[in-house]
Amino acid sequence: MSLNQVTSGERPHIGFFGMRNAGKSSVVNAVTGQKLSVVSDVKGTTTDPVQKAMELLPLGPVVIIDTPGLDDEGDLGALRVERTRQILEKTDIAVLVVDAVKGMSAEDEALKAQFEQRSIPFITVFNKAELPGALRPEAPALSVSALTGEGIETLKERLGTLAPKAQNKKALVSDLIEAGDLVVLVTPIDESAPKGRLILPQQMTIRDILDSHAMAVVTQDTELPATLSSLAKKPKLVITDSQAFGRVSKMTPEDITLTSFSILMARYKGDLKTLISGANTLRHLKDGDKVLIAEGCTHHRQCNDIGTVKMPGWIEKFSGAKPDFTFTSGNEFPADLSPYRLVVHCGACMLNEQAMKSRMSSTVSAGVPIVNYGIAIAHMNGILKRSVALFPDIAVLLD
Repeated sequence: MSLNQVTSGERPHIGFFGMRNAGKSSVVNAVTGQKLSVVSDVKGTTTDPVQKAMELLPLGPVVIIDTPGLDDEGDLGALRVERTRQILEKTDIAVLVVDAVKGMSAEDEALKAQFEQRSIPFITVFNKAELPGALRPEAPALSVSALTGEGIETLKERLGTLAPKAQNKKALVSDLIEAGDLVVLVTPIDESAPKGRLILPQQMTIRDILDSHAMAVVTQDTELPATLSSLAKKPKLVITDSQAFGRVSKMTPEDITLTSFSILMARYKGDLKTLISGANTLRHLKDGDKVLIAEGCTHHRQCNDIGTVKMPGWIEKFSGAKPDFTFTSGNEFPADLSPYRLVVHCGACMLNEQAMKSRMSSTVSAGVPIVNYGIAIAHMNGILKRSVALFPDIAVLLD
């Protein structure tokens, strides 16, 4: 992936929801101008959420998601409906597609209530306006026809008004540095590193540094001492991969600010205070406590994978206990978190902000502490306070 591409995690996610055969897929295709979804007169043609990152004028880069009908039937249908509800967790803007001939159903009304409960901006569209007897809804609902194109441009313009504005985006690192500052990035290349490229948080951080007219020096942890000694000026900041936190902390002089990519991502996409408070639970785990280790992406597990191998080992060593670990990835995230003593989450670089905040809200509502990889690793290495010193309002909580 090139550095000038907008990743899926940074794009507004627009989900299309509704009953089977309301014409969701046809509306998606009309809005995108592409045959993104298969359409048919047969109910339930869309069997799983269909997701695609694309450019959509006047919005720009977005992720479009077409979902199965909420009235799907049978055991398999129930699974599809559950997948649809999981999509709600990462939806920034929702489009409720209603059959204009049949009108609003009880399921449609329930879905609207979910949008409102989750504070998801949404548009209700009555599709099939070309048919005799089609209902014409009152504003702000729209009347559209995926067949003739009626109302589609209005729908796209309305979506544009609801899209999260770029100026409201949080900063990753740019608010911590100034033009001309030097930032050292520590990126170990080991068996878990992707071949021929850097991982997404590293790419995003480099781009943010360059956009700030600061300077980025990239090195491995094994070359960090030589890198620091060769610099003509002291770095404003050292940012490391969390897995090397302990080693890098020992190599980096105390008068140089140190943090990790994962901690920056925690602030960028989540709630740093909540995640830091969850770190205290690591010390108090007991044998048999259920710990959920969740990742937002799906990838091939290496023999020394951080989520399923390294993190459980570090937690067992630090806590002196043998917790019962559960692992999830991608869109998988338990609806019922009550059995868990702790949730340990990745940096969420592949999740959009809405998805991560939804997961954190679920844990808080369930009374379950949550911590992310970088914060957990820093805490277990005894360097958490140093790692968040650049955030004074957060560091004071650790005094």
